[in-house]
Amino acid sequence: MRKQALTHTNNGFFSLTYHMVLVTKWRQPVLTGPMIDMARSITAARCAARSGELLEFGGEEDHLHLLFSLPPVAALADFANALKTSTSRLLRRDFPALKRQGPALWSPSYFVCSCGGACLKTVKRYVQAQERPE
Repeated sequence: MRKQALTHTNNGFFSLTYHMVLVTKWRQPVLTGPMIDMARSITAARCAARSGELLEFGGEEDHLHLLFSLPPVAALADFANALKTSTSRLLRRDFPALKRQGPALWSPSYFVCSCGGACLKTVKRYVQAQERPE
């Protein structure tokens, strides 16, 4: 099993990996494969903008799973808000069918937990096993 890599800043070393789940409003099965691909690229850009890294990404018709690392200065609540806002805005712009779902794509809540080295392999397999829609 691969050990979690340590990342450093000018004044510290860290290894912070998170598992986040975003759920569509009312768990509506509206996400398609191309939408999930676009959400992945948006998420990777959001992580990189905060000096983080998207490690794994998967989803189904009504939710997304993200496995990512961020430095300790990045506030998770701010990251989740920025990610939900940007993915909703851009997906609804490029996939007009999503606009029929109402004014919001995502549920107002989200799930996030930290992942240690022992469970990282298990969480990664779980995210990879998501049944991606066509």
